Amino acid sequence: MEAGTTPAQATGSRTIADLCAAAAEKFADRVAIKHRVGDEWRDVTYAEVGEIVTEIGLGLIDLGVAHGDRVAILCGTRPEWTYADFAISSAGGVVVPVYPTNSPEECEWVVGNSESVAVVCEDAEQVAKIAEVRGSLPNLRHVIVVDPSGDVGDAVSLDDLRERGRGRDAAELRRRIEAVTPEDGFTFIYTSGTTGPPKGCVLSHGNYRSVLDMVLERGLFNEGDDLVYLFLPLAHAFALLIQLGSFDTGTSIAYYGGDTTQIIPELMQVKPTYLPSVPRIFEKLYTKAQELLPPPVIAAIKDLGGPIEDARAQGQEPPAELLEKWNAPMEGDEQGRSLADMAQFVRNLFGGRMREAVTGAAPIAPDILEFFWGCGIPVMEGYGMTETSTVATSSRPEAHKFGTVGRPLPGVEVKIAEDGEVLIKGANIFQGYYKNADASFGTIEDGWLHTGDLGSIDEDGYLSITGRKKDIIITAGGKNLTPANLENDLKQTRWVSQAVMHGDRRPYPVMLVTLDEEEIVPWAEQHGIEDRSIPALALNPKVRELIQGELDKANQKYAQVEQVKKFVILDHDLSQETGELTPTLKVKRNVVNEKYAPLFDELYG
Repeated sequence: MEAGTTPAQATGSRTIADLCAAAAEKFADRVAIKHRVGDEWRDVTYAEVGEIVTEIGLGLIDLGVAHGDRVAILCGTRPEWTYADFAISSAGGVVVPVYPTNSPEECEWVVGNSESVAVVCEDAEQVAKIAEVRGSLPNLRHVIVVDPSGDVGDAVSLDDLRERGRGRDAAELRRRIEAVTPEDGFTFIYTSGTTGPPKGCVLSHGNYRSVLDMVLERGLFNEGDDLVYLFLPLAHAFALLIQLGSFDTGTSIAYYGGDTTQIIPELMQVKPTYLPSVPRIFEKLYTKAQELLPPPVIAAIKDLGGPIEDARAQGQEPPAELLEKWNAPMEGDEQGRSLADMAQFVRNLFGGRMREAVTGAAPIAPDILEFFWGCGIPVMEGYGMTETSTVATSSRPEAHKFGTVGRPLPGVEVKIAEDGEVLIKGANIFQGYYKNADASFGTIEDGWLHTGDLGSIDEDGYLSITGRKKDIIITAGGKNLTPANLENDLKQTRWVSQAVMHGDRRPYPVMLVTLDEEEIVPWAEQHGIEDRSIPALALNPKVRELIQGELDKANQKYAQVEQVKKFVILDHDLSQETGELTPTLKVKRNVVNEKYAPLFDELYG
């Protein structure tokens, strides 16, 4: 176990309903939340959060929200999401997160399928989505809005709800908290899913209390010392677990300001010690490093920095000869900088204080993890799903193998079925899908969750995910291909934003590629290309030659039958708004295959 947090140092809450109140009492004067207002960062203490949550919780009771009622949250990642989340739980309700990027029809499905009696909306834009479909939501009685400016109809403002709560006795909320049991539903999280309508995972208070104990034993946070930078959507299980773990240990959370282009500047301002993310952010940071550092420097950081960090992670002094090379001025560098200086430069992109970062929700290329490790930034990969209350396995700086997703958390069992499917058992396994007992993946047999993922376990107990049952491509020749591997290799290049392999029942695999506008446009300018719009660049011979060269390098790692033979460059990027990406930026493969079928057909013409 790492030095720092242990289960004994946590709040000791029995259920998630009690977590905020326990944190407000135990960590009263500590900063719970840092959030941006204009150009400044403001602090909110745990005691202040406790007061706000109490008022909102009592306000919900005043609206008639009963024990077990579902209340949806349609809001971006901001402090008010957290306040509403804890208030709903404290009142005995069940939290139903809704992605703020969802369309009105998608909101209708989640709010309607969960039978939510109230929904907390961020602003007039989100209220309008609910208003558009409200006639199809017979159970919805109340709309609450965080920012009441604009046309919000009959929505109750969050401030007015707090005012209503101040008129009630706080003992009412305490009785509600004490009435919640570990078996009660804590949240229905609707999986964004890469196929079909979202399924509502029923997760109990006991599920999340158990997974909190697991990650605390693993050493999630150093109590009182850590600062988390949170930009992930709180509608996603990964961000939710980080929020709960922070409150359980008295750790501070800095909420990003809402502009994804400002993530790196905000990291440099806030200087966090812990960064949970999806692979795309680390891929962008790696791209930035590739842009600023020559390839030999990147390779040398992996080769020299890696063993140095390996030794430090085991509490040992790195070999003197490695340190000498690490700290020596680089040959040919006019400023006399060393590899150590270059690694510090990369650490500064993360704010300069990063103790650990965690990546999940989708695969990431081991090369990226090895580079950041060499720089002294442990980016640890974990694995889990909404159905496992976020997480089931985890890597640690002192116990990791890049290319694997770590070993099972304490209390979790993992095994591989005869067909290669990963099966998981533990107290963190969900209670099933709400009103959908026939879902194919996520079924539980004899206590074992069938994940739908394919994997292997090595002799040291490290789990590797090798593919997804439904994502496996079987060519016309009967060859089974795992598309994620070559896709990730191609996405490592600076110029590529997304890469999607296609080839099921086809003679060979082909690839759909999208360009990274931030990188390809400056490249095009350097190479004298006049029309630098993405549609023009997608057809430009020089750009095609560039991408072909990157594909050739990626192909070299694979057998002839696995190599991508042809590719097409799309004239725009994939996005959530067009339905091609999930909110955690995973590609909806079935949507891409269907939407761009004519382009794929042309490649085989």
